[in-house]
Amino acid sequence: MSHGGRLVAKALKAAGVECVFTLSGGHVMGIYDGCLDEGINVIDVRHEQAAAHAADAWARLNPGRVGVAILTAGPGVTDGVTGVANAWRANSPILVIGGQGPFNNLRRGSLQEMDHVSVMKPITKWADACFEAARLGEYVELAIRHALSGVPGPAFLEIPMDVLHSPLDLDTIEMPRFRDYRVASTAPSVLIDQAADMVCRATNPMVMAGTALKWSEGGPALQRFVEATVIPAYANGMARGQLSMSHPQFFNRSRRDALAQADLVVLAGTPLDFRMKYGGSIPADAKIVQLDLDETLIGQNRSADVGLVGNLGANLDALCEGIERRGGVDYSAHSAALREIENAAEQTLASQLDSDEVPIDPMRLCRGIADFIATNDEMIVIGDGGDIVAQASKVIKVPEHGTWMDPGPLGTLGVGMPFALAAQLSLPNQRVLIVYGDGAFGLNGFEFDTAVRFGLPIVGIVGNDAAWGQMMRPQAMIYGPDRLVATELSYTRYDKVVEALGGHGEHVTEPDAIVPALERAFASGKPALVNVEMRKDIDGMKGSTYV
Repeated sequence: MSHGGRLVAKALKAAGVECVFTLSGGHVMGIYDGCLDEGINVIDVRHEQAAAHAADAWARLNPGRVGVAILTAGPGVTDGVTGVANAWRANSPILVIGGQGPFNNLRRGSLQEMDHVSVMKPITKWADACFEAARLGEYVELAIRHALSGVPGPAFLEIPMDVLHSPLDLDTIEMPRFRDYRVASTAPSVLIDQAADMVCRATNPMVMAGTALKWSEGGPALQRFVEATVIPAYANGMARGQLSMSHPQFFNRSRRDALAQADLVVLAGTPLDFRMKYGGSIPADAKIVQLDLDETLIGQNRSADVGLVGNLGANLDALCEGIERRGGVDYSAHSAALREIENAAEQTLASQLDSDEVPIDPMRLCRGIADFIATNDEMIVIGDGGDIVAQASKVIKVPEHGTWMDPGPLGTLGVGMPFALAAQLSLPNQRVLIVYGDGAFGLNGFEFDTAVRFGLPIVGIVGNDAAWGQMMRPQAMIYGPDRLVATELSYTRYDKVVEALGGHGEHVTEPDAIVPALERAFASGKPALVNVEMRKDIDGMKGSTYV
């Protein structure tokens, strides 16, 4: 006889799960026992939030598969809520398995008992509990099917501990069949034709690519589309890197100008949320062709003229074919005008990038990071912070064969090391770099302990201005620089913290020392942190100080 935990692990293995992220708990340890049998790697972290974040990153790096977090009951599940919510807003397909007190003591007040399913329902695509051990494989398949189908997202499965540890004869239980649940359909040809007509009639079209393009693995199709039409393309969310930043049709500094003059916007998986002013960024008289994974997303916040529902890559290819049947288009003149705006913006930024000030100018730090990344073509770069990540994203180019990851629209701080754990485990031959704000480091920085224990040579670099800078500046502007509250930190030696955990630390105070410090950090072969002291800008003006 075996037990329910082994059936769960067997189902996970059948679904292609290679590792799970967890923090040890008695309610769920039967699954660990099953993972040993199935050869599934168990990565134990220091906080359940990190387990959920790591599952999120695993899913982003392995299209078509779920990331898995296993959380013990009560505070284990509630600690993971933030990570689940972040995956919910990022449309990241994760499976979270939560423990529960014994079913035969349900509602009697057993240790750590609470209604986890009700907590999780608002931030998951599916949340339910399994009360029969023989059906655990069926429920794992059901949860994964919900997570991966349509618009991806989290699924939550609760398992009472007596159900999980119930004896079973696995030879008598049929394992459900797992398949590729992702959207593969294309839009009706009549709608493809309408969209092709709009593209051919436009004067100043543009493409806005978003997260759904990644879930469709539509990067190559986007490249074919923009090369055939010479339409300028912009990206947000997880679409960053889907079109190489060195591609002549990729633009990132002229979006406002392109939107202001656009008469057609092709939304390729970009939601009209706060990042697009809920549709207000697009001129009122501009046409919209919207591509997304589900009909419910078409026309959200602003009506679309044509909606193409289905796999974004397939629909972009179909749209490209429709344009070619009409004789093709060439918007190179429009793209050339926007390229001039991009070049001017680059020149404006150059003075800050070359600054030799001490304390270090934040943009000079970003240039140092960008210079280092430019020599590492396969690097995975993770942004975890406020101001410093926003500034870095203006300078850092996603490596040609690498990846950029950030929290997504929920803006959760603390994803850095959890994302990096999943990235280094998933792609062990690639270098992983976290760009931290000093505030963000404090949330899950202790996961450097996890990286040390598992021998993962992840490197982080902290832009340390001893403040929650993104909050401090508006606070000073609204209430005055003498009324700062809850926004000031210290120039803490975070590098010493990482050294104490068994990693490598570097402390940088001079701009020319940034790149050498990064080189030494990666050469150490250990988890490492480069702690860079930056200038503190209280009111947003370069060189301003407040004592």
